[in-house]
Amino acid sequence: MAKLSVKKVEALIKAGGERTQRHADGEGLYLVVPASGTASWMLRFTSNKKRREMTLGKVNDLSLSNARLEAATKMKQVREGFDPLMQRKRAEQESIKTVNDLFEDWYPTLVKRLKHPNIPKRVYTKDIAPHIGDIPLDKITARDIRTTITAINDSGRPTIANDALGHCKQLFNHGMKLDLLQGNPASAFTVRDAGGIEQSKDRFLTEDELKQFFSIARENSANFSRDNYLACALLVCLGVRKSELCEAKWEEFELENGLWHLPKERSKTNVGFTIPLAPEVLEWLEELKVRGFGSEYVLPSRRASKSPHMGPDTLNRAITKLFGHEAGKKKQPPNLMGDMPHFTVHDLRRTCRTLLAKQGTPGHVAERCLNHKLKGVEGIYDQYDYLEERRKAILSLSSFIASIML
Repeated sequence: MAKLSVKKVEALIKAGGERTQRHADGEGLYLVVPASGTASWMLRFTSNKKRREMTLGKVNDLSLSNARLEAATKMKQVREGFDPLMQRKRAEQESIKTVNDLFEDWYPTLVKRLKHPNIPKRVYTKDIAPHIGDIPLDKITARDIRTTITAINDSGRPTIANDALGHCKQLFNHGMKLDLLQGNPASAFTVRDAGGIEQSKDRFLTEDELKQFFSIARENSANFSRDNYLACALLVCLGVRKSELCEAKWEEFELENGLWHLPKERSKTNVGFTIPLAPEVLEWLEELKVRGFGSEYVLPSRRASKSPHMGPDTLNRAITKLFGHEAGKKKQPPNLMGDMPHFTVHDLRRTCRTLLAKQGTPGHVAERCLNHKLKGVEGIYDQYDYLEERRKAILSLSSFIASIML
């Protein structure tokens, strides 16, 4: 059987016919010339003992030489045990083509197993997607991962760099489970390539450091807003977690009775918790209520944002700016904090616990002030909430913090 030539193909198409004609080129490749319409290339093959046919493309779009190459590629798949027609259907149906697509498929699994799936979503959206989100899965490389984690680390956020690396590893493992990737481009990296090995966190602010911080923050209100200032004071006095305060709604408060009822849905312990409020704290909350202009949130967002309340990074960014670093800016602000070691929002919670111990608050009461579960047998059998003891401790601490904020 003579193979087709370019001239013969042109002649066969020009001649046409009253019925569809198939002209063999060999190796399963056929030129299909319909009675009307456009000529095309077709491949015949046998898969699972069944005769199959698939269109490779129109003659106008696929030359004879390219049609032969495409046919040879498909026949190789057949010899290796794959059905090229099924492979094509799977590819056409597959909607996960980019890293962003993969994340959208992965995220519902996080919602099912994590209490706070919004945390990895925030890291992905803010710090990973801008670098690699639009890259096709078959183009992603280890170099892209290195670029991503290096950029985060260079912005002065080593912990986030480590988190991002961990999320990337899990994300691309998900891609491997779906047979979308042959390997994980993030697998070879360790925390040493990202933010480094994280040291045990034991940072707290001394009384002198607290005085210095509140003084500098108050004197530089253009860089550190009044909302931020009062939020930090509340965190030190109440020992609550950052998200518990930033997402707080006024409906949770009984200001007339000096109580804050933290709902279990927002508590890390998944148990509702009542927090006593000292007069100084109530004064700060009343000021925030006035500043909120009717917002349902204690700390409403001051910028156009998807979030109606203060963002999770707002306070840490503001604190870091006082130390002379602002992420994403070529020209960095001056370091207003001098030689004081840097601290984060979570260090204020540790500061609260330290000050409670220093003022003589019993350990079990101080732990309950921070909404920690009591450990061991005591935690099982001691269900008393120590509300009045906690009120006394917070009254003393708030009075002290108010005195150094003057």
